Amino acid sequence: MIRFHEVTFAYNSTKVLDNVSFEVKPGEFVFLVGQTGSGKSTILKLIYMDCLPTSGSVMVGKYISSQLGRRETPLLRRTLGIIFQDFRLLDDRSIYDNVAFTLHVTGVKGAEIRKRVLRALAEVGLSHQRNKMPAELSGGEQQRVVIARALVNTPHFLLADEPTGNLDPTTSREILQLLKDINTRGTAIIMATHNYELVRRVNERILQVREGKVYEVELRAS
Repeated sequence: MIRFHEVTFAYNSTKVLDNVSFEVKPGEFVFLVGQTGSGKSTILKLIYMDCLPTSGSVMVGKYISSQLGRRETPLLRRTLGIIFQDFRLLDDRSIYDNVAFTLHVTGVKGAEIRKRVLRALAEVGLSHQRNKMPAELSGGEQQRVVIARALVNTPHFLLADEPTGNLDPTTSREILQLLKDINTRGTAIIMATHNYELVRRVNERILQVREGKVYEVELRAS
């Protein structure tokens, strides 16, 4: 479970979040919506503890922001998969090696790396592209590689920060469907987006970030 309890976060004396409380349960799919600059990315950073609350606490599984030691931060992040808008792929490595890189860093060895990488690439439909370089793939395919990289450690939660922001509408819908499929298999997903048209296509929980607060939103899928 992810839980925010009375979280305030200020940057250069400016409040970005003000006394925010909410929770996300295992297996949920949650849209985090709001205008650019509203604080969506800040919430994701607080979850993977790239930044810490000014006051209040964030709990992610057994990890609590106020009690997190330096050595525990990498352990926390291994329970999460993070998907960025700008891909952040290594241009000089193959698709296979981009996904495997995460496992090398965490000390996984040999045959286990191959098994996990091929499984993650299969989940996103890119097994046949594993020997290509990132520049040889379309934007949608590159985002699928990023999703595979996020999945390779079998995370409890996927955090997706505007994963369709650089994609055309058709490809955006395909990526959303892929995330929905992953969620159906049991992985909880928090997807930050300002694309309300995309949100309206599915009937999932919505949290809106507005003026430093977080609100539950009722919105029927069209």
